[in-house]
Amino acid sequence: MVQEIIIFIIFALAAAYVIRLLIANFRPKQGGGCAKGCGGACSTIDFNKIKNDLEAKSTLLR
Repeated sequence: MVQEIIIFIIFALAAAYVIRLLIANFRPKQGGGCAKGCGGACSTIDFNKIKNDLEAKSTLLR
């Protein structure tokens, strides 16, 4: 009887751990504002610099 209770407790703890992992997987990440949860690194993209670099490369190819 005691062995069955111990096995049940171990099984219940394992099931709770797996459920917690699944819930954490589907919960949105904190911070960043984007789905990747990178902490806001996406907002540091400088589109003007990218545009200038592309224009500079296109003028070199001409």
